[in-house]
This record gives sequence, C-alpha cells and structure tokens, in this order.
Amino acid sequence: MQQEKRTPLSPILRRIKFYFDLLTKTSESYLYAVDIQNKVVLLSPNLVADFDLPGTVLKDMDGWWRPLLHPEDQAAYADALDDIFVRKDTDNYDLEYRVKNRHGDYVWIHGRGRFLRNEAGGIAFFAGWMSRMGRRNQADSVTGLLNKYQFEQAVKLALQTYRQTDTGGALMVLGLDNFKIVNETYNRFLGDQVLKTVAGQLENILPAELTLYKLDGDEFGIVYPGASAEDVGQLFMNVQKCVARPQTLDGKMYFCTISGGTVFYPQSGKDYLVLHKHAEAALDLAKRDGKNQNCVFSREQYNRWVRSLAMRDDLKRSVENGCEGFSLFYQPQVCAKTQRLIGAEALLRWKTPKGRMVAPMEFIPILEATKMIIPVGRWVAEEAMKVCRKWQQQLPGFRMSINISYEQIKELEFQTFIHDRIIHYGLNPATITLELTESTVVSDWTFLNQQFDLFRRQGVNIAIDDFGTGYSSLAYLKNLPCDVVKIDRAFVRDIVHNEFDRRLVDYTVRLCHSVNIEACIEGVERADEYDFLVQECKADVIQGYLFGRPASVPDFEEQFLRSGILERK
Repeated sequence: MQQEKRTPLSPILRRIKFYFDLLTKTSESYLYAVDIQNKVVLLSPNLVADFDLPGTVLKDMDGWWRPLLHPEDQAAYADALDDIFVRKDTDNYDLEYRVKNRHGDYVWIHGRGRFLRNEAGGIAFFAGWMSRMGRRNQADSVTGLLNKYQFEQAVKLALQTYRQTDTGGALMVLGLDNFKIVNETYNRFLGDQVLKTVAGQLENILPAELTLYKLDGDEFGIVYPGASAEDVGQLFMNVQKCVARPQTLDGKMYFCTISGGTVFYPQSGKDYLVLHKHAEAALDLAKRDGKNQNCVFSREQYNRWVRSLAMRDDLKRSVENGCEGFSLFYQPQVCAKTQRLIGAEALLRWKTPKGRMVAPMEFIPILEATKMIIPVGRWVAEEAMKVCRKWQQQLPGFRMSINISYEQIKELEFQTFIHDRIIHYGLNPATITLELTESTVVSDWTFLNQQFDLFRRQGVNIAIDDFGTGYSSLAYLKNLPCDVVKIDRAFVRDIVHNEFDRRLVDYTVRLCHSVNIEACIEGVERADEYDFLVQECKADVIQGYLFGRPASVPDFEEQFLRSGILERK
C-alpha cells in the first residue's frame, strides 16, 4: 500500500463515520461517501487495500481513481458523471467499468450510488458502493440474453472442446433485416421492444441444448457444437418461420426478416476472432444477396465479400467523379393489344474502372446500403428524362419508367428535384412513372403515401414493381394507392401450364382494373405467354424479351423507335 496521507474528516463525514464503519464490517462491497463541497471522500478499508489507495480518507478522489480506469472506459465514466454534474439529468449513478487493481490487472467493477442536493440545487453529498463482478455483466440490458462477452467465452470453450474431443461445430450470427427502418420510423424505445420480442421468439424455437446470445446492434449469436450442414439448415428454416409475418407492437406494425451468417469450425478457423470475422462476412453477404437467407462461409464466399468491399470503393470513386462508369439501358414497353411501343423502363448499368460490367444485383444493394443511391438516383432521373424528351419528339406521349428506392423517397428534396427536372425538360408529368419495388419493406405507410401523393398531384404516375415477390402484395394495394402494378416474371414463367399461376395473374389483373390500376406484365418471353395474357387476362402493357432486351440509346432508337410497332421475337 502507498503511504497514507493524513486527511482530516469533514464535519458531515465525521457524523456518519460510526455507521459507515459498521457497514464496512457487514458487507463485502466497496463503500464510499463523498462530501462534495469539501472534496473529501471516506473509503472502506477493502477498497483501499485492493486498489492500493493511500488511505481511507482522501482529498480529491478523482486524482487517485481515474488513472486506474481502463482507457476504453474513461469516456463512459466521464459521461456518467457529466449526466449528474453538468447536464443534471439524474441524481443516480450506475456504471460498469474496468479498474486496475494492486496486482496491475484490470477487473470489472459495478458501481452504484446516489447524490443528494442542497436547497440551492447543488450537489452536497454522495454515497454508494462498488462490487467486483469477476467477469463482465452477463446479461444484455434490453433482451436479458447473455451478451457478447459470454458469446466469446462460449466460442472459446467450444474450440477448447474441439481440441480435446476432435468434435467441431458451427457458429451462427443472425441479423435483423431492415431494423434500421424501425428505429428511423418510430423510435429507439420501440426498436428495443422489437429486439426483446424477437429474442423471445428465437429462444422458443432453439433446441434446449443451445443458447441464444445478444451481440451488438440487431445481431444475435448461436454456438452449435456438433452441427452438420443439415442441422444448420433446419435451424435457420425454423428461424425464418418464427418471423415470417408482419407483427404489431404497441399498435405499430413492423416486419423484420432475419439473415444469417454461418461458419463451421475448425474448417474455417480455430480462433474466436477469425471465426467471428468470417461469420460477420457471411452475414453481410446474405444481406447483400437479398436478405432473409443464411449464407454459409466458404473461402470463395469470403473472397467475394472482400471483392465487394473493393467494389464499394470503386463505386464511391465513380459517384465522386460525376457518376463516371454508370449508364442507362432501356427496355421497351408495348401496348398489349396493339404491340405498339408506348414507353421504356430505364435500367441502371455500371462498369468498373477496369472495364468489367457488374450485375445490378451486385452493385445496387451496395449503393442503397451506403446511401450513394441518392446521388446516383438523381443522375438516373436526369438522364432518363433527357432521353424521354428526345424520344417524345419522334413518338409523342412516349412514357419513361424510372426506378426509385426507399432511401431516395426519404430524402425530402427528391420530390422537388423531380418536379424541377420535369419542368426543365418540358415533359408532361403523366409520361413519367416512378417505380418502387414491392420487395421494399415499408414501416411507415403514412409517410410514403404523403410523398407519393405529392408526385401524383403533379401528375406523375406511381408504379409498384416486382408485384407478388414481397411479403404482402395486398398490403401494398391497400396502403399505397398507385397507377401501375408490374406483375413479376415469377408468375408468368409457368402460366401456360400451371392453373394456379393462370388464375392468380388473371385475378390480379381484374383486381387492378376494378380500382383503375394499369397492369403491366414483366418478363414475357414466349408467344404463348403473350397470347394468354392478352386474350384471357386482358393485360394492359407487356415488357419482356419477347419484344426486346434492354438496349443502349443508339440501339434502342435503331431497333424499336423507328418502327413504333414491335414484332414478337
């Protein structure tokens, strides 16, 4: 112990010392009492001994205590005190942090206390206790699940068991899809309630021998010793089923599917940090590939993930250079009855700086995740309207369909931008259609309707793209008034031979017509599909390879614009 520096007790501490000494003899916790005005602290002997403090009565405790705090916990400790002294948000103190003991080892401490204020509102006295935690608090404060520190220990124990028994297993990291939308649409309190609800649902479907852990953000972890690929597949299928439907909490509807990243040990790593990194990479790929799926780590998958990070950097450079490398291709849309060309859908393409064309399904999710879709989306709208104006000079009334993302809609200035560009190019707003994919998860229908209502008041058309592929097609028709519904290729592929698909498309078109919505069928590739869609389903617009593939501006003008009437391939 350091040599004790004699500090006299202040009057208030002298009055309570008898009771304080009595408590120290009946408790294993570290106790302290602070006279704030005189900056004198009274400490229990065990606190002095375990942390090598100079005495049981100290002047300016912070000068001795703060240097012992772990560097990573300094900020949290200071912030907790600022809540009381600076912001005056609370009179209670409750914090977990690490402190270096007399042996030079950092140990976890849980400190609690309460401040008493004087008549003027200033802090006069503080008393509290601290306890050794042995290890970091085990429970996540929101869900009650064991936390990431316990997950790390569980993985290390599984690896130790493998080394002793040669029995491997799997590590799974689960992440909620679109959870950010819940927080943005409502608030973090409801977000916490969603996490708690999902945690309960997942625990209910886990085998009794497995434990669910709460990791950072919206992620959960599972250690599955002895698991095979089939075991993991079945487990994830059960995970999908338990969150398969939209749910309501406190009167608010939310829908969060779950993606998974799975890594097998020891095949993909024999160290916790390596395995966790690989599982996170697999989860990221699962989300980029469409979400609501489990990606099993492989070296090939990992290399693809690394390439995607490089692609993100390339995309960033392209955007910063005025959307260099991006281009638009246009796929013709024809009147179902007459086969006359009536418009086109603008489709985004991107070429890397090295000249490689990248599939939209690879780069568009990255644009959306990084919000680069906002500047790129503006570029798309600008280019598409410029081309639309040019083609309308040859084919009056030519319509242009432009894809937009939910991220663009949330940018309130986007509506003004579209309005300005329509005026700039002298377009009839009725010839512009904005397409929102139906697979987009929408938590706030009111906000979306407000934004789309502004477009529709200006005469701009709204379309639901990929209709039928999302979580609730009827919810879109009910909650989002639109002008066009684009029925996805998935329902057309077997329409000639599958009675269910035939009826489904037929009834969907009828439903659209009953509420004055135009039905556009996507992905039409064969003549027999076209004949049925026109003669039996009474479709309004056809789009697909049967009439033309996406083409550049010169090729579109050469192949489609000159004739005006397209022949079936």
